[in-house]
Amino acid sequence: MRVYLPSTMPGLAGILAKGEAGPAPLRAFAVTPALREAYASGDDEELEYTAMLVAAKQSLRLLEADPEAPRRRVVLATDVPDSQVSWHAYDDEPAAVLVAGPIPVTAIASGHVDELDAVADVAAAADAITAADGGDDDAGFAVDSAEAHELAWYATQELQYL
Repeated sequence: MRVYLPSTMPGLAGILAKGEAGPAPLRAFAVTPALREAYASGDDEELEYTAMLVAAKQSLRLLEADPEAPRRRVVLATDVPDSQVSWHAYDDEPAAVLVAGPIPVTAIASGHVDELDAVADVAAAADAITAADGGDDDAGFAVDSAEAHELAWYATQELQYL
C-alpha cells in the first residue's frame, strides 16, 4: 500500500542516515475507505494526491515544532505491506493511518519537497498552522499560500543531495 509520510529536511536526513523511518507506530496518510467516502467523485490518482497534500499539511506542523529546520515541506511516498497499516483515523482526518513498523529506506518510492521559492510562504504557514487549525482566517490564508506551491518530485537516489 502507498503511504505518505510527512517529514522535514532534518527528518529526511535522519531517515537516510538510519536507513529507516521510525520508531513505530508512524503517523502517515493513505487512500483509506474513509477518504474514498469523503471524496466519492475522485479517481485513484486524485485520492493519492489528496493523501499527499494532507501529509504536506502535517509537515507544516512538524516544521512548527522544529524552528531550526529549513522551511520546506517534505513528504515521502512509501510502499508498505497492507498488514502494517491500521485504518483507524486520528485527529478526524479520513486519510490518517498508523504504520505498525519502521519503514526501510528501500520502501521509499519518491520524495516530494518544496522548491526554494516556497520557503517564505512555508515559513509563514508553519508559524500560522496552529492558529489556522483553530479557525483563524488570516492564519488559514497563510497556510493556503503555502499549499499553493506544488511539491517537487525527487527520485529516491536524489534524496541524499537535498
